[in-house]
Amino acid sequence: MSEPLNFKQEITCVFGHPVAENPTQAMIEAAFQHHNLEWRYLTIEVYPQDLEAAVAGMRAMNFRGGNLTIPHKVEVIQYLDRVSEAVSVMGAVNCIIRDGDELVGDNTDGKGFVESLKSVTNPKGKSIVMFGAGGAARAMAVETAFAGVTKITIVNRSVERGEALAKLINDKTDCAAEFVKWDGDYQVPAGTDIVINSTSIGLYPDVDAKVAVDLSTLTPEMVVADVIPNPPRTWLMKEAEKIGCTTLDGLGMLVNQGVIGFKLWTGVDPDTSVMRKALEDVFEA
Repeated sequence: MSEPLNFKQEITCVFGHPVAENPTQAMIEAAFQHHNLEWRYLTIEVYPQDLEAAVAGMRAMNFRGGNLTIPHKVEVIQYLDRVSEAVSVMGAVNCIIRDGDELVGDNTDGKGFVESLKSVTNPKGKSIVMFGAGGAARAMAVETAFAGVTKITIVNRSVERGEALAKLINDKTDCAAEFVKWDGDYQVPAGTDIVINSTSIGLYPDVDAKVAVDLSTLTPEMVVADVIPNPPRTWLMKEAEKIGCTTLDGLGMLVNQGVIGFKLWTGVDPDTSVMRKALEDVFEA
């Protein structure tokens, strides 16, 4: 007896505002196709005031999961049934997984970044300077602390957010954190091992935006990372390369967090090379 016809696709998504420049769909759908999964990944513009309705829509239409990007990573928590242990510490969600009738919040940003970082250096015992204190910064700060980083300096324009993140790291991890108000071009202290831009500075279409950092304080011994996936070679990446720093672009983090989310949704370990190539093809076109 033949299998019954089935025209239903399983649906995943990303909610954000703005979201049109987010390339996640390209890599996730390439992996769906490669692994012969009849799934779809939708890129959906969701305004902040509509987030509650959007999550309700996920429930009503039985989405299998999704991602959150700017500005929804913190606000979404109140609309979910429960969150992972990591989220309970960092207070930010970038991945939703359907578990039965429940929508569960997790965060793959930080884990994805740590995997990317490990490709160039062992984070254990390292000192980090991190620009920004938003959802991505919270995830990366917590996960790098769990990975053995010993010091994190949070550089942020908002005192309230910066101090809150430093306190979180000091209270919840074994890593020492301090906050420095971002005013003018920040001078990276000698002895810093890793410099991270976790802000949206440089994100398309503002590709010429410059991170306010004193480039003369970067040294070739430092790893310089940027979370921006579009474009992968931001102003910061280009300048750090000129200095001789080891650089990590946003594609590495995006692929690694995408791999984790893909498995949480589908139960399948995706081919990372397929996902990376899909992103590279997008930016070479």
